Amino acid sequence: MLTEIAENVLVQQSEFCQSNAVIVRGRTGVLLVDAGVHGYELAALADELIERGDAVTAGFSTHPHWDHLLWHARLGSATRYGTARCAAIVQARLDVAREMANQSAQDVALDLVGAIVGLPPGTEYIPWDGPRVRIVEHQAHAPGHAALLIENERVLIAGDMLSDVMIPMLDLHLGGNPVPDYLDALRRLEDIAAEADLVIPGHGSVGSGGELRRRIDQDRAYVTALRDGRDPVDDRVGPAASYGRDWLPGVHARQLDNLAISRHTS
Repeated sequence: MLTEIAENVLVQQSEFCQSNAVIVRGRTGVLLVDAGVHGYELAALADELIERGDAVTAGFSTHPHWDHLLWHARLGSATRYGTARCAAIVQARLDVAREMANQSAQDVALDLVGAIVGLPPGTEYIPWDGPRVRIVEHQAHAPGHAALLIENERVLIAGDMLSDVMIPMLDLHLGGNPVPDYLDALRRLEDIAAEADLVIPGHGSVGSGGELRRRIDQDRAYVTALRDGRDPVDDRVGPAASYGRDWLPGVHARQLDNLAISRHTS
C-alpha cells in the first residue's frame, strides 16, 4: 500500500529487505523509482496506481543490483532510466541479475528485469513531465549509483545508502576504490542535505532532515573505521539490532576481512 510522505511523493515498502519503491506524481503521470521486488507487490502497486488514475510515464533504477531492476507488465511500457554506467553494468551482467531475481524474488517477470535505458553522461535531471528530479551520481555501493533530489518537494531518494537498518555495503566486486568511493558519495550527499527535509533509503525507514544528517555521520563513522582497520561500533550490527541479525553480521565480517587483506597486500 502506498503511503504519502510529502506532496506528490509516495512510498511502498516491500517485504523483501524493507525495500522502498517511490512514486513521484507529475502533470500527466508518475515517475516510479526502484519499482519493488516480489511479483505480487508489483501487481498490487499497479492496481493501486490504476485505481488512483495514475499511469507510469517514466521509471528509474538507482543502481544495477537485481532488486532495483524489476518490473511488472501492468505497470506499462514507460522508459526506465538509469545512469549510463548503471545501464552498462546491467547489460554486462543481465544473466546474473535475472538468475538472482529468480532465486530470491517471487513470481517475477524475468524478461522485464534490467530493461534500463542509460541517460547520457552528465545528465542533470530525469527527462519527464513532472517535478524536477536532480540526479546525483556517485560510485558508492555499486557503479553508476544515483541519488535523486526531488527539488520542490525537498525529498532525497538515497538508493542503497543512508539506511537506518543496514550498514554501508561497499562495492567489493565490480572494481573501483570502495572506501574512497563511499566517502566521496557521503560528501556529495552532505553537500545537498540542506536541500532536503526527508530522506528515503533503498531499504529501511523514511527519515527527517535531521535524521538524514545523523545517518550521513553514522555511515561516515562506519566506513572510516573500516578504512583505519578498526571494528566499527554500530548498532545496526550490534546486540540491539532490529533487523538482519541472521545475515548483516556476516556482511560486516566480510568487509572487515576484505579490507584487512587489501591493507596487507598493498
